[in-house]
Amino acid sequence: MLRIVIGVVLCVVGLLWIGQGTDVVQGSSMTGHSQYAVLGAVVALVGVIVLFSARRARRRRRRRR
Repeated sequence: MLRIVIGVVLCVVGLLWIGQGTDVVQGSSMTGHSQYAVLGAVVALVGVIVLFSARRARRRRRRRR
């Protein structure tokens, strides 16, 4: 369950950083700086990987029972 929460948080933070880096989300010192969009994409991708690994681990645990 913890992996799922971490994955979701990483995805949300990554999407927020993408929005700030691409000047879609205003009101931050990160707004308009493209390096944050790239960093956000990396963080969101890591979040997706964590979510998929959590899903695989959950399926493996169910099969063992």
